[in-house]
Amino acid sequence: MTTRLAQPTDLLELTGKTVGTTEWYEITQDQVNRFADATGDHQWIHTDPERAAAGPFGGTIAHGYLTLSLAPKILEEVLTVDNVTAALNYGLNKVRFPSPVPVGARLRATVTVTSAQQKPAGIEVVFGLTYEVDGGSRPACIADVVVLYR
Repeated sequence: MTTRLAQPTDLLELTGKTVGTTEWYEITQDQVNRFADATGDHQWIHTDPERAAAGPFGGTIAHGYLTLSLAPKILEEVLTVDNVTAALNYGLNKVRFPSPVPVGARLRATVTVTSAQQKPAGIEVVFGLTYEVDGGSRPACIADVVVLYR
């Protein structure tokens, strides 16, 4: 379900509230390989299924930064803000990768508004994203993502 707001200032009222949870996304080996090509990170634990099968996770895993890079897609799925000139990725306050994301696993994220402030350039919002793997016991990624709505 998508939360829809009429204007960016409506974000100020959402501090401490959950905006939504995404649908499940399957993480594929092709996606991991394309991310490796884009970033130059071809570590075998991500891109070599045969070698990774004998590794610590029993198969290939997604890059942590691939998981994190889904943030714009996640935010778009759970939140629509009308009357915005631009929504700018402004940075990250904290990121942790407590558990791996196995290739073939399903991943989803829950989004909470941690804080929202009026700034001279617009509304600065810190979203708390908690990524989970279907059937996993610990989050795959926890991130504070900062977005500036102009």
